[in-house]
Amino acid sequence: MNIKDNIANIVSIVRIFIAYGAIALLFNHTMWAYTLAFLLTVIAFAMDGLDGYLARKLNQSSKWGAVLDILGDRIVEVSYWTVFAVLGWINIAFPLICIARAFTTDGIRSVALSKGYTAFGDTTMQTSELGKFICASRFMRIFYAVAKVAAFMLLIIVNVPGIEVWSGLPVLNGITTFFVWSAIILCVVRAIPVVAESGRLFED
Repeated sequence: MNIKDNIANIVSIVRIFIAYGAIALLFNHTMWAYTLAFLLTVIAFAMDGLDGYLARKLNQSSKWGAVLDILGDRIVEVSYWTVFAVLGWINIAFPLICIARAFTTDGIRSVALSKGYTAFGDTTMQTSELGKFICASRFMRIFYAVAKVAAFMLLIIVNVPGIEVWSGLPVLNGITTFFVWSAIILCVVRAIPVVAESGRLFED
């Protein structure tokens, strides 16, 4: 693989391992481990935007890159939701919803890809303006990413060992709950147009 021509794709792959590093640290119940996990989580999600920027800036946009970007999103997102449930911070329904959504949308998008369509960009599989806005627009993608990273970072913050006073703050707990629910609701909402507009992919 030519590294120079695949910088954006490399960033997409590296951020998965950074996220895994953060997740592993959450099982080391010390303040320094959670602090580092928090910082690595911020970096992992910042790299989610960086790979797209580099792809456009370096003219490295491709269908493979689009697939790799979505793949990285799914791995990171499902991993965090699952670990948070295992740690008892959220209900198990959250990762189950996320996993069901991932299999459904990505299964449909794999069919779309075989017919020359992508999830985002000029060749998006979405046909309606509303579908394009909800699933493919930069605004909604950024909005969803912000909701996720806010939810994940706040869940880590309110569970930092040795600072239990934070978890006892009603306002902080309320904000955390708000972003957790916002993230999972957006996760479902952004899947609806993918399913609703998938019929034409199977008309053969």
